[in-house]
Order: sequence, then structure tokens, then C-alpha cells
Amino acid sequence: MNRRDLLQMSAALGVGASLTGKVLAAGEEGGSAASAEAVQPLRPPADGAIPVAFLISDGAVPIDFVGPWEVFAGVTVKGHSPFQLYTVAETLAPIHGEGGLNIVPNYTFDTAPAPKVIVIPAQSSRTDGILAWVRKAAQTADLTMSVCTGAFLLAKTGLLDGKQATTHHDAYKQFAMANPAVRLKRGARYVDLGNIASAGGLSSGIDLALHVVQRYYGKDVATATAYYLEYQGQGWLDSNSNSVYARQSVSTEEHPLCPVCSMEVDKASAPRFAYQGKTYYFCMQEHEALFEANPGPYLET
Repeated sequence: MNRRDLLQMSAALGVGASLTGKVLAAGEEGGSAASAEAVQPLRPPADGAIPVAFLISDGAVPIDFVGPWEVFAGVTVKGHSPFQLYTVAETLAPIHGEGGLNIVPNYTFDTAPAPKVIVIPAQSSRTDGILAWVRKAAQTADLTMSVCTGAFLLAKTGLLDGKQATTHHDAYKQFAMANPAVRLKRGARYVDLGNIASAGGLSSGIDLALHVVQRYYGKDVATATAYYLEYQGQGWLDSNSNSVYARQSVSTEEHPLCPVCSMEVDKASAPRFAYQGKTYYFCMQEHEALFEANPGPYLET
């Protein structure tokens, strides 16, 4: 039995409707943040599928794009899947993703269908060709969204200038320093500005994708999709549900934190650098070098 048959069976048995009621009740009991959040609708095409492009390059983080991929793939509307999913890259050469995953892209920038949704996961490359494709494709897309530190790539296109965005909580400092024209929103599960959106780290992309499904097809369809995925997270109903990450951790002598990314480090083995009479410890040599070159901004942020 494929996912479409399973979802159709669930609908026939009334499971989706039952779950929707439970989710709505939970939102009402859990507070007004989720229930009061406005959702700006997107209009699906009258005919055909919604093309969703997943931009990948070396270092792509699997959960950042596979999580949203499974969300869009799990949607069923009137017995059909309404999304056309594909990967796109500069060339068709295999992409070496994080953790040893190799992916062969479906299309190059020259051959890819024009997307209506663009998903940008965390990845290593931010070449001129990649940035140019995002800028051009975003002009006709309904939504361009980043996941995790994919926000760095999206910010580099200039599309976030003057706007709010979020990223993985360990990268707040680096993002704020690297992108002064972007207003970092700490503690956001995602930030949706209509045609531009950004998700927090890793699994936050699943919630942003469910939110996008809701924008296209409503809460019942998004809820049924979450149910099929056996996903019990409620972050897609409340974009501020990452508020725990808005609290800035304090580095102490007993538990030092890397001043670049705030990751806890082991003093015995960590790279270190003395600045203005104090010793700072780092999670990696690269962060020590960044700090040593210009310590002030890291301490200010």
C-alpha cells in the first residue's frame, strides 16, 4: 500500500477529521500563540502540480531538505499528490552531502522547471552561479525558504536585506555579524514574510514545510499530512515555539562556551586565545582563528 492509498483510507475512516479536532483543541488549551497566528494563503494552480526545487551543493545537510521533501511528498489532495519535487544544482555531478550521503541532482540550473517553492538547506557552496539562480528563480516563485544555516546562502543573495530571518541557534552570532542588513529573529521556529521564509535548525524545516502546506491547502490537509508522517510536533502551528533558544547561554570558567557559536567546549583539549586578560576557549580551530582576527564583534553580539 502506498502513501496515497493509506491517506485515502485514513480519510475514509475519518481519522484525519478526528485528528484535526484534537490538534485544534490542543492549540486552544495550550495558549493563544498558535491559534492566533495569521496564515497568509497561497493559491495553488488550477491545473498541474506545484514545482518545488531543492537547491543542493556539497555539504548539504540531509534533514534540512529530506524533512521538507517528505512533508511535500506526503500531501494528498483529492486523491493526488499536488507537489512536483526535484533537486537542482550547478551540474549533474554527484553532490557529497553531510555524513557521506551522495545525491545525483535531477536538474541543472539551465534545465530545471521554474519552481513555485524553493528550498535552500544548509550547504557549503555559495558560488556566483548559485546566487544568480536563486535571485532569478525567486522572482516568479510563490515562496523561497531556507532551512538552518541555508539562511546564510539566502542572505547572500540580498533577498533578506531589511527583513527578519532566523537560522540554527548555534549560528546566531555568525549570522548577525555576517549579515548586518538582515534582522535576526532569535527563538523563532520559522519566519514567514509572505514570499520569503527561513526556518531554524534542522527539524524546524519540517514545521516550515507543514506551514507552507497549510498556506496552500489549509489546516486540515496539513494536519492529515503530519498524521501520516507520524509527526507529533506542533511547531508548524506556532512560529515562536523555538523561544528556548532565544535565551543566550553564559560562559563560565567551569563550563566555557565557544564565543563564536556558544557551543560548550572541553577546556583540556579546546583551542584557546587570550584577549584583554581573559582566556577564551573554542569548539574548533577555525572559530579560534575567526575570533583572533576580530574579537570585538563576537563579544558584542
